[in-house]
Amino acid sequence: MIAHVSGRLAAKQADRVMIETAGGVGYEIVVPLGVMERLPPLGEPVSLATELVVREDGWSLYGFHNDAGRRFFQRLIGVSGVGPRLALALLSGMQPAAVVRAIRGEQVGALTTVPGIGRKTAERMALELGEKVEDFTAVPATDVPAGAEAALKALERLGYGVPEADRAIRQALAGNGTVTPTPPK
Repeated sequence: MIAHVSGRLAAKQADRVMIETAGGVGYEIVVPLGVMERLPPLGEPVSLATELVVREDGWSLYGFHNDAGRRFFQRLIGVSGVGPRLALALLSGMQPAAVVRAIRGEQVGALTTVPGIGRKTAERMALELGEKVEDFTAVPATDVPAGAEAALKALERLGYGVPEADRAIRQALAGNGTVTPTPPK
């Protein structure tokens, strides 16, 4: 298991980063939006807690600012029907403290605001994780800073779908600025 990666931030893309270690190995790590926003500029030192997910079709490394974020991700993917991509979408779309409140309070409506999470999945999350997230009630608010959250809401109000708005913000944060969302229909 790869539980931690430290090195120099070598590249940023829409939903992933590459960290080059002192030994010259580059790790591609998929990160939630909140982690992407708090990364240092390219070339600067960075350290992420990671979770290696091994599937039949490949291995993926997911990164978080701290071990608490990694453990929360582990709990989410432990729910039947919730894979790493859906857990990452949840952590990108809502702050961890809000996710914990929604799960503990069985607020299915709040969870279904995240693309990909339907009513049944939200109910299953609340049922399976209700008491298992109790130790995360004091999850630090390390997610989306107000600027990106405001930009996401503004794009949604302009008619962009959540996935397109999220993708545009990720690309802007990655610094490439090459793709803009398709205008709403």
